Amino acid sequence: MPRRLRDRLPARRSALKVMHWAMVPMFVWFLLVTPDDVLPFGPAAFQAHSALALVFVTLCLCWTADYLRRGLASRPGPKLPGWGRTVHQWLHKVLIWGLFGVALTGFLLGLTSATLLKAGGVLPIAPPLGLRRANEIIGQIHIFEFYLLAAIAVGHAAFHIWRHLKLRDNALRIMAPRALHRFL
Repeated sequence: MPRRLRDRLPARRSALKVMHWAMVPMFVWFLLVTPDDVLPFGPAAFQAHSALALVFVTLCLCWTADYLRRGLASRPGPKLPGWGRTVHQWLHKVLIWGLFGVALTGFLLGLTSATLLKAGGVLPIAPPLGLRRANEIIGQIHIFEFYLLAAIAVGHAAFHIWRHLKLRDNALRIMAPRALHRFL
């Protein structure tokens, strides 16, 4: 990347922090609201839900690409015991690959669909192959994978809260926006 452009972009950790906190409310939204929940509100509500999913998937793929290019951005911290270092690394890797997996199964849903699905109503997901049984199986995998990832995300949050409170290593201040530091 040219030096001029690199100097104008935010630091890697800052960009990941913004992506992290942008993804949290979307992740909660998709946990609580399914496409079937928004359909009664009309096509515009469904398109808004779909556009939000497109933004979420784009952030997932950006995070995975960053990980593949540069590895984990977070370090375990000096106060973590040996088992904690292992848990720290595995939690982050599982979350990154899990988010990629959700994006991949979403693509496979579009690929096996009988009709052309468009993310956000504008971006074709994949050419529909009309594989009804495969679409049902992938749909179940997609749902299971997302809720399993939610459980892992809760474990991730609990781990960092434990670190912050028990080890007093400021684990939450590292990822929290500066405006929230006074509450931590």
